[in-house]
Amino acid sequence: MPFQNLPGFRDFYPEECSVREALFEVWRKTAERYGFERYDGPPLELLDLYRKKSGDEIVGQLYNFKDKGDREIALRPEMTPTLARMAGARQREFKKPMKWYAIPQLFRYERAQRGRLREHFQWNCDILGEESLGAEVELIALLIESFEKLGLTSKDIVVRVSDREFWSEFLRAKSIPEEQHYEFFQALDKMEREDPEKTREKLGPLADEVLQAIESRATNARLREVLDRLTALGLKDYIEVDLRIVRGLAYYTGVVFEVHDRERQFRAIAGGGRYDGLVELISGVKLPALGFGMGDVVILELLKDLGKQPKRIKRPGVFLVISDEAFRDDALRMAGALRKSGYAVEYSLAPAKVGKQFQVAEEKGALFALVVDAQIEEGRCGLKDLHARRQEDVAFQISNGRITFQPALPLAPDESLIG
Repeated sequence: MPFQNLPGFRDFYPEECSVREALFEVWRKTAERYGFERYDGPPLELLDLYRKKSGDEIVGQLYNFKDKGDREIALRPEMTPTLARMAGARQREFKKPMKWYAIPQLFRYERAQRGRLREHFQWNCDILGEESLGAEVELIALLIESFEKLGLTSKDIVVRVSDREFWSEFLRAKSIPEEQHYEFFQALDKMEREDPEKTREKLGPLADEVLQAIESRATNARLREVLDRLTALGLKDYIEVDLRIVRGLAYYTGVVFEVHDRERQFRAIAGGGRYDGLVELISGVKLPALGFGMGDVVILELLKDLGKQPKRIKRPGVFLVISDEAFRDDALRMAGALRKSGYAVEYSLAPAKVGKQFQVAEEKGALFALVVDAQIEEGRCGLKDLHARRQEDVAFQISNGRITFQPALPLAPDESLIG
């Protein structure tokens, strides 16, 4: 009986990997354009790290076990606790604000369904050590630009923005005890998934005022500042005030946001907000922070549905065609020099007819073929443009293991990989 992958886990064959890597490349380039630096952490952490953040109930959602040192550990279900641990340990060494990003693989023991698996990759971007609302604006702008780089517009996605402090102020004004705030936020967080009457029951005498505020898209000074700055950045069409967005996790403290597809075919594509108390909870160090996470599963499902799935195709810039096995060693020297010079190069690993080699070169999407034949002894070879179907002879010289051509090859080394 053949082995199969575990339920909720994925195999990434080259085709799937090319899609995944194209997405990762957009994430990396967009984050770094905004001045974010990449970090990473271990896939295993002490179980107590997640208990500290989320309580004992989180354990039922984890892959956890005792290691050979009798330590209780878990595969990471999220990256933020690791970030809080790392930032708290060495935050004095970094200039504030700290703008960090990561693309970890995460694991949760949950029921697998469309848009939610037991493993996924997630793009995390966080800003630490900054209290001003400019940080919220920067994160949301970064998030929107990443969607634009994937070919999405405000017609495809919406960023729903809220502020937990709006509701905290509301509850304090109503003299609602602090210990009842969590239940209130949970009721708001579940509004879209529950019967309206059940929501009214949970909100009790506050229901009419709460629902009116949501319906009228009420704002406070903090939300207005964020909205004004996003408008100045030309991003107004993406933004919608929605006070139902509270991000059920208790550690959020301020402005929060979620990204959804306009047709609402999927669960949230991305989400985040401010969590000023988490680093102190984990590490004992007061450090304001905010961030977002975007998983690869939902965004790739949406892009597939819209016919915009990215793809990173890795093609050889040059394919060496060996006209006769007598010239294979010459071809190998040329291949080594080309690669050392920065070109992506392939050639037939076994003897093959010239016509078959050209066929393979075209199937692989190579840009040019270099024909290695008797001219090699004179420092010359044939150069065929596989797209334009033109061929000419070029002279080459190998020095210190690198190769130069006269005339120069019509592609630069860094152009020999097409994506």
